[in-house]
Amino acid sequence: MRIGLLTEGGYPYVSGDARLWCDRLVHGLGQHEFDVYALSRSEHQEDEGWVPLPPNVRRVRTAPLWMAEDDEMVLGRRARRRFTECFGELAAVLSGASGGAPSADEGPSESASTPEVDRFANALYGLAELAREAGGLVGAFRSETAVRTLERACRAPGAHRAAREARVPDLLAVAAHLERALRPLSLDWYEDNGLGAVDLCHAASGGPAALPGLLARHFTGVPLLVTEYGVRLRTHYLTAPDAPPAVRSLLAAFHGRLAAEAYARAEVVTAGNTHARRWQERCGADREKLRTVYPGMDARPFAEVGESPECADPDTLVWVGRVEPAKDLVSLLHAFAEIRKRQPKTRLRIVGTPAGAEGTAYLGHCRTLAAQLFPDEADGPHADGDNPVSFEEIGGPELPALADAHASGAVTVLSSVVEGFPISLVEAMLCGRVTVSTDVGAVVEVIGGTGLVVPPRNPRALAEACVALLRDPERRARLGAAARVRALELFTVEQNIEAFHGIYLEIVSRTPVRRVVLDETGAPLPFAVPAEDHVPIRWAAPSPGLIARGGPGWATNGPARATTPVSAPEGAR
Repeated sequence: MRIGLLTEGGYPYVSGDARLWCDRLVHGLGQHEFDVYALSRSEHQEDEGWVPLPPNVRRVRTAPLWMAEDDEMVLGRRARRRFTECFGELAAVLSGASGGAPSADEGPSESASTPEVDRFANALYGLAELAREAGGLVGAFRSETAVRTLERACRAPGAHRAAREARVPDLLAVAAHLERALRPLSLDWYEDNGLGAVDLCHAASGGPAALPGLLARHFTGVPLLVTEYGVRLRTHYLTAPDAPPAVRSLLAAFHGRLAAEAYARAEVVTAGNTHARRWQERCGADREKLRTVYPGMDARPFAEVGESPECADPDTLVWVGRVEPAKDLVSLLHAFAEIRKRQPKTRLRIVGTPAGAEGTAYLGHCRTLAAQLFPDEADGPHADGDNPVSFEEIGGPELPALADAHASGAVTVLSSVVEGFPISLVEAMLCGRVTVSTDVGAVVEVIGGTGLVVPPRNPRALAEACVALLRDPERRARLGAAARVRALELFTVEQNIEAFHGIYLEIVSRTPVRRVVLDETGAPLPFAVPAEDHVPIRWAAPSPGLIARGGPGWATNGPARATTPVSAPEGAR
């Protein structure tokens, strides 16, 4: 098959979201061809370049979301009117207005009786069709007309209270966000020689990454698969808590409506865990379409540690991850103070790098708190003090690799107050380590019954769970072994690739043929490269005895040849 892989802020760039699992997916499905359509988030990301691409990546097309040159397209009067109508309808849905936002010389819209789901879809695809005809709408989205249309929608009857209270700076912020999110409407990716030539579009996340898939489906009928390891609406709530109420309300409505449209049009929607799946259902996803496909981890770097559980220091706790406020290291340090009262020999290794400027400031705060809670203790008047808490990074002489960090302790701790899929717990499980975690995100789903779970922001409960495991080596060994078995069964790269391979085949097998492509013999060619092209065997030459006895007809056509790749016609590529 030929897959159109749609990404935002990730693959094939060196850094970003969903980069690693996309890279493993493309490498793991070498029998299929991939066309990558990537939206970048920053100039820095583009400057870093791409990861090495395997031969089955046939094409890479990119477009920036962080900047846009004005398309300099001057819309005619009719086109401007269509833009105002479609964008006004979109804005009315986001603001909760009872009908489309009327233009300055119009009366109320007649769309009040149309379901809001259809109103959003009609407005979205109306803008897409206008962008295709006009050659782009970047200038229109950035115009004063767009801001005034948004303002009229927020002032229209029935609009939500937060939308009605939007001020000019709020409207400008929302208009700018919508322009960036809707920038894929103005791209030239949807022709027959672009996404129209693939057998399946696979959006590696929701939001703007799924939008090209929706447009490819709308214009050329290409089926869509949406994968989310983090739901965009949840991310919006977590990353914009300090935004003005009007901005928060309008953008939440946009992300929710776009997600609902993607879920409705997709053939299959996959979630990385049950926690994300519940969010998808809340946003309108049909349960019949939902599948859970866990992220795949490469188990090889952790194999040696996992097979040697005796190398762990029985008196050491380990925390591994990005240093940021959501990880709640403050609660962990207070819990460790309780642990030291009961287990004086215990040490805590905090291994990780700060995430941005906020993470750097938080790391400094945690270092200060650790120095206050645990003054350096010395064995004698002439000996240096030794703080039981250490802050370290991967790559040093003591911890050259990630597996070494988990190997250095008997118990791995997670103290987060917000978490999606806890990668650090899976790493610890692959190393055969027992875990103590807070009950957030997909933690319970990941560890099953192989670790201890406590409420978040509860240092006392965290301390009691850690002490219980530190005092019981047999229990640690039993739970650690069970954790490794569970991780190898559910969270490996192999199971992730197999799951998506099966989903690809399922979607394409029930998708109507969109165009008739013939091979060299004149027979229909359903895929860009036929699946039977990759049969890993060579048929033996027919037995003379079999032919003499009147064997099957296909055996009389002379010696069989090894299967060779069938080149697809240019139209199929």
